[in-house]
Amino acid sequence: MSGRSVEVTLTKGGRTKIRYPAEVLGEEGTRLSVRAPWAAEGIRDFGFVRFEPGDVFVEHYWCDRWFTVKEVWTADGARKGWYCDITRPALIGSAEVLVDDLDLDLWVSADGSEVLRLDEDEFAASGLADSDPEAAAHAVAALDALESLGREGLVELLGREGV
Repeated sequence: MSGRSVEVTLTKGGRTKIRYPAEVLGEEGTRLSVRAPWAAEGIRDFGFVRFEPGDVFVEHYWCDRWFTVKEVWTADGARKGWYCDITRPALIGSAEVLVDDLDLDLWVSADGSEVLRLDEDEFAASGLADSDPEAAAHAVAALDALESLGREGLVELLGREGV
């Protein structure tokens, strides 16, 4: 049901990275879509994009896929792009969404001209390939699939099943 609130909790390495409220926009099959304002403090400048107060994130979570997709919008409604986290499948409850970040990320600019793989060094340093090789393989496959979709037009992912 859209309009209700959920709490999104992102963990990394067994610790809570961030927790914030979000408004449910819709649920379809194994996907939950929510809207939330930029939840961190201040500005985060990655060089290729800045997240800042006033930005709005439309976030898509799946309980059967190893990633999340976050559409990033300015306060005045211009799309900045898509920030994709490689994660374990989300645990979606009636009042909360729990997501475990696996360090790999992908950025796709709004015009599709930039598709950037991020944090591969953090992923390698995490030791996941040794401690949970199956999860590491899922993570790398998810990043490869999202990169391919990013080059084709990531927005199609949100309406296309079987990805």
